[in-house]
Amino acid sequence: MRRYILTITCPDRIGIVAAVTGLIAGHQGSVLEAAQHGDLETGRFFLRIEILAESLPAGFGPTELAAAFEPVANEFDMQWSLTDTDRPKRAVLFASKEDHCLADLLQKWRAGELECDLPCVISNHEDLRSLVEWHGVPFRYVAVPPRDSQGKEAAFAEMDRIVQDERADVLVLARYMQILPPTFCANRLGRIINIHHSFLPSFAGARPYHQAHDRGVKLIGATCHYVTADLDEGPIIEQDTRRIDHGDSVDELRRVGRDVERTVLARGLRWHLEDRVLLNGHKTVVFP
Repeated sequence: MRRYILTITCPDRIGIVAAVTGLIAGHQGSVLEAAQHGDLETGRFFLRIEILAESLPAGFGPTELAAAFEPVANEFDMQWSLTDTDRPKRAVLFASKEDHCLADLLQKWRAGELECDLPCVISNHEDLRSLVEWHGVPFRYVAVPPRDSQGKEAAFAEMDRIVQDERADVLVLARYMQILPPTFCANRLGRIINIHHSFLPSFAGARPYHQAHDRGVKLIGATCHYVTADLDEGPIIEQDTRRIDHGDSVDELRRVGRDVERTVLARGLRWHLEDRVLLNGHKTVVFP
């Protein structure tokens, strides 16, 4: 069922919903789903609406709807986007050696649970090539030298070229164990998704399961978040936790944590693909 998804962020004021829904109704549009949120602290308003494409007049597609909506957007100073479910987003996955998150995303994609195109997987190791190619997805190997700064710069320049050539809408770090340079993150706010194996802001950085074990925590978790130039500081999309106890080793924490990582990353990516995540400064508004 083809839908047009309209997302809006703007200063909060009276009349926003009436103006938007009135325009849709004025073109015989049928609203399938609507969600809104007003942030009293920032004075910002967030709106997501799904419109049934076939309810609009013949020949009145997303281009025509966007043109009709422009005056309303200007009146309310809106940041907005209109997407067409018949044009899936293009997601490029990044991976290293660990396969649990990547394998889960590939399986869900094959099963139709993630509505997107997967033009390729980029990895700094060859270990997962057979897994990726078995799913019919091209595998792109780009080595990242561990200590050669010029080599790293060249590697990320190559990855940037691949991403642009593939016209990627979103990049997904499925346990890609490399820190992205600021130049790679520039102009991609809200378009790079990472899974961090801890319940941020606790235990940021490397070896979070060791950190959690050393502190004797009783809950471990995982965090799906957008990537920024600041390590593990980007806006959080989704989180979850599992209970552990004093007898669990680091290896047991890893085993339990891998299940959480898979679930949290898949949920966060699905919500992003469905335009359910809106940025709100350093936070997000999520309409699941």
